[in-house]
Amino acid sequence: MEFEGKNILVVGGTSGIGKSLVEKLKNAGANVINASRSEAAGVDNIPLDVTEDFQKIDDLPDQLDGLVYCPGSINLKPFQSLKPEDYREDFNLNVVGGLNVVKASLKSLKKSKSASIIFFSTVAVTQGMSFHTSVAAAKGALEGVTRSLAAEFARQNIRVNAIAPSLTDTPMAKSLLSSDDKRKASEERHPLKRVGAADEMADAALYLLSDATAWMTGQILHLDGGMSSIRPL
Repeated sequence: MEFEGKNILVVGGTSGIGKSLVEKLKNAGANVINASRSEAAGVDNIPLDVTEDFQKIDDLPDQLDGLVYCPGSINLKPFQSLKPEDYREDFNLNVVGGLNVVKASLKSLKKSKSASIIFFSTVAVTQGMSFHTSVAAAKGALEGVTRSLAAEFARQNIRVNAIAPSLTDTPMAKSLLSSDDKRKASEERHPLKRVGAADEMADAALYLLSDATAWMTGQILHLDGGMSSIRPL
């Protein structure tokens, strides 16, 4: 997977999956631009808070060959405890922020011969899980966005796909893996008997950004230890 000379925008590249992806892209020779509230080392940085209203992103290169939108949330609450603002916050971060980034980057993406946009969903969209109502609603919408944009941008050679992980060992999931008992219980829920790693999700994003997936668009890649599709006996 060659990335020499390619311009890749990673939104949220300073923590978890985004941080791992930035490092992998750098090592593969890509010109990486991180857009977030904090700076990533060794790459170009653009200050950006995706929860705010914005119409453009300053200092983007004239051509973008890839865009990866990493921000997400794990807002797990019983349904009775959820308030309207919970739904709005999750939707704003996961969906509206991503759409605003795509709109602000579209002119640069169109300059590429084969651009790739990647979102992150969750296994909770296809698997009913207690306490996931708000995040599943937002990520379910994002999967619809993925397919709709893939259809709309196909003639412009812009591919749009999403990765749907299960629980991954990142700072965002720290509270869910904060003890040996919690980690063991989470591992046992997965057919492969472990949780995901940030590097594994970053590798999948690297694959979707590469020319190896030049004929792949509108797809949701389930990277979840088998949780969404198998029940071992």
